[in-house]
Amino acid sequence: MTIGSVILIVLAAVVVTAVTACVLTRRGDRRKVAYMMDALEDGELNFSFRDKNRFNRTLNRIRTIFEQQRQQHEQDSWTKLIRVLTHEIMNTVSPVASLSDTLSKSMDENGHSELDVKAGLETISDSSKNLIKFVETYRQLSGVARPVKKAIMVEELINKVFSLNSQMVSDAGAVCSYRADEPDLMVYVDEGQVSQILINLVKNAVQAGAHHITITGRMGQDDEVILLVSNDGEPISPESQEQIFVPFFTTKAQGSGIGLSISRQIMRNHNGTIELTRSDSTETVFCLTFR
Repeated sequence: MTIGSVILIVLAAVVVTAVTACVLTRRGDRRKVAYMMDALEDGELNFSFRDKNRFNRTLNRIRTIFEQQRQQHEQDSWTKLIRVLTHEIMNTVSPVASLSDTLSKSMDENGHSELDVKAGLETISDSSKNLIKFVETYRQLSGVARPVKKAIMVEELINKVFSLNSQMVSDAGAVCSYRADEPDLMVYVDEGQVSQILINLVKNAVQAGAHHITITGRMGQDDEVILLVSNDGEPISPESQEQIFVPFFTTKAQGSGIGLSISRQIMRNHNGTIELTRSDSTETVFCLTFR
């Protein structure tokens, strides 16, 4: 065997070794990316790749960015919630304290007052009851039960929702309809909880003056089931669009402000999402995604 042949064999072996190592490395990198994507989808960010090569450092940096964004989002949510809670409680407690102080100062040594004590006490009682009602509403918001899931046809689920709301919708002169881009759509959900979401969306649409409420079902690119709930009622203002999922935020005089907050909790418990995707003079659309 000539020296040239030996050199060619050695070079060939080096090339094969390099290609094999590259293929194995790429395969390992693909597995790492797949693992990271699964973890990010599940909200599990407590992973880290130990090897200090450039690729692993990049993946760890991406994880850190996601963690920082999640922490910032959670902090923003808590800040909004505390601000709303403080506002609601102060609005109730301040008049009670002020009126109590006024009644106390108006009484003479014999317990007589020029003010209408009975009316004042009734006002204090009403304010206290409103505060209790507010606290009960908060308890409802924080006590969403874990879903008890079962398989159900989407059309069957929506027909039940329409049936429960038929009188309210009819009285408002509105019409509900369902259409499916694909037949026999099925979801694995807690029927009662998801019905609660849809009932709330239909009710909100009616209160917004909608004449047509449409639910559209279809499959997503990753086999998720998507429900689009649209209506032609008054649009949600751009300012309100940023707040509608914040607990106790409401633009209605008699609204509790927890319907959409509970809806988002329910969807998270189903590993899904609910988002406002459009609200203008043409239509308002909420998108529910079940994975």
